[in-house]
Amino acid sequence: MADKELDQGKRRFLVAATSVAGGLAGAATAVPFVASMLPSERAKAAGAPVEADIGNLAPGEMTRVEWRGKPVWVVRRTPEMLETVKENDGKVADPRSERNKELTPEYARNEFRSIKPEYLVVVGICTHLGCSPVDKLKAQPEAFASDWKGGFYCPCHGSLFDLAGRVYKNKPAPDNLAVPPHSYLSDSRILIGVDQKGA
Repeated sequence: MADKELDQGKRRFLVAATSVAGGLAGAATAVPFVASMLPSERAKAAGAPVEADIGNLAPGEMTRVEWRGKPVWVVRRTPEMLETVKENDGKVADPRSERNKELTPEYARNEFRSIKPEYLVVVGICTHLGCSPVDKLKAQPEAFASDWKGGFYCPCHGSLFDLAGRVYKNKPAPDNLAVPPHSYLSDSRILIGVDQKGA
């Protein structure tokens, strides 16, 4: 009788030990499998939305974020910069971004090309040949035209864009700088790559 109880005890121990070992082996196998289903860094770079912290961006400053391998610029415009945008309506080729609507979401087809006038969010790639313009946020009339009060300049072929990313008339770039889909998570955070209809 004692031998029978001893055998049953060994059997229970072996069943329990085998179950635990099998469970651990199953978990060890499942972790890499589940991890392989998550998007890779490459996939994230290819299209995943990107958050941008704009809480510390002072008026008149710009920050850069990478989304889908492209530079995205976020400019916090001053009241003076916004006045300049209004003054440029007659100087730019497409003031309301109506010519190539694919480059500007509907909620940014306005004078300031933005959800909130204070913030400009544009892709920093020239619409002429894909060069990267440089920011010239302060007026430099000696470098460009006497009435030029700041914006972006593409040194490759001379395209000029105003502080709303709108191309000036008679410049090589055919269209305004693209506005990526974006939305505000809060007053200090923007989500680039997700269009929430301006929400």
